[in-house]
Amino acid sequence: MSDIRTTLKAFIIDNFLFGDDNGFADDTSFLEEGIIDSTGMLELITFLEETYSIQLDDEELIPENLDSINNLVSFLSTKQVPQAQ
Repeated sequence: MSDIRTTLKAFIIDNFLFGDDNGFADDTSFLEEGIIDSTGMLELITFLEETYSIQLDDEELIPENLDSINNLVSFLSTKQVPQAQ
């Protein structure tokens, strides 16, 4: 899962933090910290679906699955995401 974690973190830092990861931890809430807004969440979902060849169902679009790197890694492990990308 470390490759997935690294890929996710790089995507968030590059696309939402403009390359500045100062203070960004794996358990940082995207929503509470204002890192990702509703439009950004759509970008994140598109990234997940395209990168990992998965389909997210409406009931899966909750903060418990998508609101931090740790939440994303846990969620993706339930989606049977292949390790090599």
